[in-house]
Amino acid sequence: MDRDDLKEIFEYSGVDSYPPRRTEMPKVKVLLPTVLFCATVVTTVIAGALYQGADLLAHPSEVLKGVPFSLSLLLILGTHELGHFIASRRHGVHTTLPVFIPAPPWLPYIGLFGIGTFGAIIRIKSSITTKNALVDIGAAGPLAGFVVAVFVTAIGLKFSTVLPRFYTGPTLELGSSLLFGGLSYLIVGSVPRGFDVMLHPVAFAGWIGFFVTAMNLLPIGQLDGGHILYALLGRRHRIFSILMVTTMVALGFLTWPGWFIWAALIYLIGLWHPPVDDYYVPMDRRRKLTSICALIVFVLTFIPMPFYIA
Repeated sequence: MDRDDLKEIFEYSGVDSYPPRRTEMPKVKVLLPTVLFCATVVTTVIAGALYQGADLLAHPSEVLKGVPFSLSLLLILGTHELGHFIASRRHGVHTTLPVFIPAPPWLPYIGLFGIGTFGAIIRIKSSITTKNALVDIGAAGPLAGFVVAVFVTAIGLKFSTVLPRFYTGPTLELGSSLLFGGLSYLIVGSVPRGFDVMLHPVAFAGWIGFFVTAMNLLPIGQLDGGHILYALLGRRHRIFSILMVTTMVALGFLTWPGWFIWAALIYLIGLWHPPVDDYYVPMDRRRKLTSICALIVFVLTFIPMPFYIA
């Protein structure tokens, strides 16, 4: 009995899905991910220290001030990528280990500190068999990272302080998602007029975690949200992706110019999605519920204007 016969039996019996292919997982490469992770630890620690105003040239020991930021941010990003990795292994899909991408902790041309990383990725190196597997792999990362980001943000806001706003000229401000604003109100309280919340580095890492979660859940192309969208809409996925890129361009005019860059990058990467092997096997109820949860998380974490000049 081959796989096609097994498929017909399961479809005839009314079962939503059938067991995915089980293949022996090849060994993953460890050296490059380890080296890049260590480099990212260094750059994010430096970025965290700069965020707190450390003068590293005069006082190199102040670099330790960046440890809470680095630990919090890498915990969120690492949990996100490990969610993808574990879900992929469970479904017999071969992927690389999570690869962190270090970035300059200081941006000299614009006079701002960075966050020390461009994020983390894993590469899927084999086909995905079913829509159930596609939803699991796509949603596991952002949902796992989201849970950690909630705890990190709550802890960070507890240590954040409310300070008078000093008008020394235009400053770069952070926008707020529904969830971040709600947590800030519950933990910090109402901020009086003329005052502002000085985010603790751990809270700032949580803000970044929410932002990364929302960007990954954008229902476009081969982003995490794009995987879920393809499982739900199938071949109509590309049409919806085009509409979403158009929406991002519109947001670039209305809110934040950075949406132009994101729209261009996503368009260059591609709006298509590779088909799953067993396209006609429907999703089960649990994966439909997972898709709804991912949509709710996206709404709670999305920031129409992530940055603005005040």
